[in-house]
Amino acid sequence: MKVLITGGAGYVGSHVVKVLGESGYNILIIDNLSTGYREAVLFGDLVVADLSDKDAIGMIINRFKPDAVMHLAASVRVDESLTKPLQYYRNNVINTINLLEAMADNNVKNLIFSSTAAVYGNPVSVPIMEDAPMQPLSPYGSSKATVEIMLRELATSDPAFRYVSLRYFNVAGASRDMRLGQYNNESTHLMKMALKAAKGEQDRLQVFGTDYPTVDGTCIRDFVHVDDIAMAHYLALEYLQDGGRSDVFNCGYGIGFSVKEVIDIVKEVTGVDFKVELASRRSGDVPIVIADNTKIKSVLNWTPKFKDLRLIVETVWQWELRRC
Repeated sequence: MKVLITGGAGYVGSHVVKVLGESGYNILIIDNLSTGYREAVLFGDLVVADLSDKDAIGMIINRFKPDAVMHLAASVRVDESLTKPLQYYRNNVINTINLLEAMADNNVKNLIFSSTAAVYGNPVSVPIMEDAPMQPLSPYGSSKATVEIMLRELATSDPAFRYVSLRYFNVAGASRDMRLGQYNNESTHLMKMALKAAKGEQDRLQVFGTDYPTVDGTCIRDFVHVDDIAMAHYLALEYLQDGGRSDVFNCGYGIGFSVKEVIDIVKEVTGVDFKVELASRRSGDVPIVIADNTKIKSVLNWTPKFKDLRLIVETVWQWELRRC
């Protein structure tokens, strides 16, 4: 089976490529390398191209003739989206339209979409189920919600088109074999930033908001190992191959940890008591985001293997030390 993966040189995308490559899939990766890295592509062929070039994307799809597309290319920083909203709508929405039109022109009908828990905004109840209303609080979340609406309406208008949207919660970790991890040093993920402080690459770690209605006043998040996220893509692909209907799935463990708890574990794993600076809340942050993962476990038979926060932190630390 041929699978086209956009954003396959990025953090999550490279782990997805690895899982599919090890399973024998024929893979072609499209990435503009703005935040991706050639060395992260362990399987398949890489074409450096941008989804803004619809003609080029159409020619690539026409030549490769994929059976399915996995769309992971996107701008993903909540904070950046608040200052550059048009960039996020252009990259995440308009470029997705280019991809969908190129797929339609070449009769490619199966899509797996990389979405986010940011579509929920401040959830009405926790844990969050997939039928919770989408009420995003950032242009990033809104751009992903817009694509999900487009996919739903496209599937309604064309019954042959089927998609799976995977709503990631907080992805973290590095592959257990240490072949892959977070290459991008500009990442603003909590664990990445904490470990940079532990390594002395920055003089402190900022905690944004200590007055949330949580046990210790800091935000609570559902942290998911990147290898488990990658396996969710593999299972979603098999699901579509087996004739599964279009659907949306949460990718989270259903377990929440506060920012303070994560910092404490990072300090224990690294043995470094780095400085932590308390700062005011950031726009777009919500107190608690935890997944209800009942649906993905029952429908896709997703069985997480790495849902231990200490293990996740240890893999990131080993990756960071390996890169020194």
